[in-house]
Formats: sequence, structure tokens, C-alpha cells
Amino acid sequence: MSGSRSCRVRVPASSANLGPGFDVLAAALQLHLDVEVAESGSFGVYTDLRVRRDRENLVVRAFERLQPADGFEFRIASAIPLSGGLGSSAAAVVAGLLAAATIAGLDVDLLSLAAEIEGHPDNVAAALRGGIVICDGPRSHRFEPPAGLQGVLVVPSTAVRTAAARAALPHLVPLPDATANLAAIATLTLGLASGDFEMIAAGLRDRLHQPYRAHLYPQSAALLERAPEIGALGATISGAGPTVLVWTHRDATDAVVEALERDAAAWARVLPVPFELDGASLRACFTKIDAPGCGRGHGAGSPPVP
Repeated sequence: MSGSRSCRVRVPASSANLGPGFDVLAAALQLHLDVEVAESGSFGVYTDLRVRRDRENLVVRAFERLQPADGFEFRIASAIPLSGGLGSSAAAVVAGLLAAATIAGLDVDLLSLAAEIEGHPDNVAAALRGGIVICDGPRSHRFEPPAGLQGVLVVPSTAVRTAAARAALPHLVPLPDATANLAAIATLTLGLASGDFEMIAAGLRDRLHQPYRAHLYPQSAALLERAPEIGALGATISGAGPTVLVWTHRDATDAVVEALERDAAAWARVLPVPFELDGASLRACFTKIDAPGCGRGHGAGSPPVP
């Protein structure tokens, strides 16, 4: 008697930093990576995405931290733009680890492993847990965004390498800038936790990373100042950029989207994207057992993926 294992996982996109919360705050967004892993007897990566199709694929590399990929096929689909700033690599890491842990039946600390692979915990924490997360070293604290809060993404067609964005940051910052960010992150966190939209708007400004990276994506940076003028609460560079997360109240979202489409049509896509409450999830898990003399197997566990 032999058997084959398969599972399907879904992981949300994420926006890190959220303005003043550099490497501390992140939020999950309703764009998803879907990965199906099936034991077939041969290795393969099948996707329409412009990503590696060998063992250097990030989903596969994460999978192999827990389980050899020999004999497994990986089918990958994603609605997460790859131009930068939306946690596509974090989603891939989380998907690979979750699939491997499920197939191998392992109980592991996925957040610690994912943060180790990714190099920082903010995006992976949001991808794993959903909602809004505060990262404190190896720990993360989650809470839900307030009702009525909406996001609109402005996704440039030209990417910026994360390494270049990191290199643009200074090793030291002036004390007044650090103090301003402490005030902003406290204001933003309280506003998000209490549903006070005026406090959210007041807490979105940053002086630690966005000004130093503005030259890498001047059109994105210009939106940070313009966002309140078109009816948004404000805007933040998503992660290392160049994507911009524009924050709105639900009632203003349509007008904000129309204004952004007029302003950014030549250089970016505009995507209204709600915040995601759910983190990474196991969509299906299936073990097919082939018994001698039987023309077909039967499943154990979750129902098969159609």
C-alpha cells in the first residue's frame, strides 16, 4: 500500500512599516498567494509568475527547511504584485513553511522560521496572523483594523530593489526625528486600536525612512503629501516601496480611487484593497492511499482539491 500527500495554502499580502512603524508595524491585505503542493513522484514548479521554477524558488526553499522537495510538485498562483512593497517574498516563505509543516506533520514555530528566512518579522507576522501586527523581536501582537478603514494601493510599473532601499537609510538619525516617530507610532497605534480616524491620519507621518528613500521613487513619494488633498486620511510607502498604501475611510474610497487613477494612470496601477483579517490558512489537505488491486485510492483528512 502506498500513499501520496497534498495540500493547498493561501497567504495574504502585507504592507510593512505603516509610516512611522519602521520594522515594527505591518498589516495584512486582501491580495493572496495560493500554493498547491502535491506528492507526485517528481519535482516541478508550475506557475505563470515571473519567478524561479527550480529549487531556488522561494516557496520551495522555505518548504525544504522542513521537508525535502523531492517528489513534490508546486503549483503557484498569486494576485500579489511583484513590483515591491507588498510582502510577496514573505507570503512565499510562509506558504512553503506551512505546506511543509502540514505534509510532514510537524509542530514548529512558523513565525520564528519565517522571520529567520525573510530577515525581519513584520511582513511574515502579518502574513501568518492577519490583521495589524506589532513586532517586538521574536514576538508579535495582533489586533484588528477598525471598521470602515480601507486601503488603496498605487503600484508602480517600475520596481525598486529592496537592497537599494535599505542602502539609502542612514546609520544615525537626528534625535528630533526619532522623537517625532515615537509620537507618531503611538498616535497611530492608539488611533487604530480605538477607531479614531483623526488620530490615524495624524499618526501616518514618518521621518526615519521615507524621506531618505524618496529619491528612489519620486512619484510615489509625492503621493504622501498629496493624499490628504484628495480626501484620503494619508499615505505611506508600503514596505521598502515603491508601492504606496493610501489610507481612506470607506465613504471616501471611491472618490480617492478616481483621483488616484487620474494622477497615476501613466506610471502605476490603482487597486482598492481592503485590510485582511485572516492570516495564512490551510485550504485543503489530502492523503490518497493506493491499495493493491484497487483502481483508485481513497482520501484521508480533508477533502481533495478539485
